[in-house]
Amino acid sequence: MRFLIDRRIITHFDFILVLLIIPIITISFYLISEIDPALSKKQLVYIAVGGAAFVIFFLTPLREYRWLIPAIYWINIALLISVDLFGVSRLGAQRWLEIPFVHFTIQPSEIFKPAFILMLAYLIQERPPPKNGYGLKEFLRLSFYILLPFVLIAKEPDLGTALILLIIGYGVLFIVGVNWKIWVSLIVLISLFAPVSYKYLLHDYQKKRIHDFLSEKPSYHVQQSIIAIGSGGLSGKEKQEATQTQLKFLPIASSDFIFAYYVERFGFFGALFLVGLYAMLIMHILSLNYKLKGDYFTQVVATAIALLLFVYMSVNIAMTIGLAPVVGVPLPLFSYGGSSFVNFMILFGILEHLLAFRFNFLYNSTRS
Repeated sequence: MRFLIDRRIITHFDFILVLLIIPIITISFYLISEIDPALSKKQLVYIAVGGAAFVIFFLTPLREYRWLIPAIYWINIALLISVDLFGVSRLGAQRWLEIPFVHFTIQPSEIFKPAFILMLAYLIQERPPPKNGYGLKEFLRLSFYILLPFVLIAKEPDLGTALILLIIGYGVLFIVGVNWKIWVSLIVLISLFAPVSYKYLLHDYQKKRIHDFLSEKPSYHVQQSIIAIGSGGLSGKEKQEATQTQLKFLPIASSDFIFAYYVERFGFFGALFLVGLYAMLIMHILSLNYKLKGDYFTQVVATAIALLLFVYMSVNIAMTIGLAPVVGVPLPLFSYGGSSFVNFMILFGILEHLLAFRFNFLYNSTRS
């Protein structure tokens, strides 16, 4: 029986997802090694931790313990509130909690993302949308779970992460189905309150980012990024000739602006290849919805992951070419760093589990 169950798991495991992720991680590690060999060793640790997280969450029987999801969500909300009460400040932002005795810090807004997506999946699975989409009452109920973390994270301040969660939350609702009259009303309200929000709710540094973005001359970081991208030409340069990065003109080349270094090394054709990989990954995840009819839990998780990848990729690339304000959003699975990478690997592990174990006979088969 064990062989049969294993065979069934392998049958429903999404190998295409893994095959699209591996080249992105491999190219990223290669570039980080060129920029700074010391950072590449740390990135190797992050890759190992991410791989272990993928396996752990793939093997975790999530459907059996789905009832725990609301508790996990509220524990993460409590952590976000704790940041406001006794969080650690860095560079003018209070986003971290220090673990006593070990002096290790965690960023609750980062670890909140998987809990947020699972909570949306749980709520929508419990009360699926009717044929004409959610009405106002249900929309407001779901909005509460979206807006609460948005307010807490934006207050840190971490407006970038807060807005990403807001986009993911309402993006999922848009795809799942909400009455069109609600969306029209929402667009009108946002249009009316946008000027007031800019004047009274944004911090000075956030207004400066918008001002720099709208000004004729981009900021120094963006200028150097555009130069690096332009110097790559069609086919890119050798490592020694990629002077923007090698001579340290391009700031944060291994994380926020790694796309600029990638294009400097591999040119326009390389950029098309990387963006194509992301596009195939996002479209593949979205396409899973067609074979998951009725399984709202897995549909929401897949949709949210695809939207998260799209938003992160779009904002990061637009930022490096001067089409969006610099907000410190990493290129998913590509920028140096552990928190974002591990988060995505956790989400991929959850998605693979939901796909491979989505039929009851995979858990309780009596066939031999």
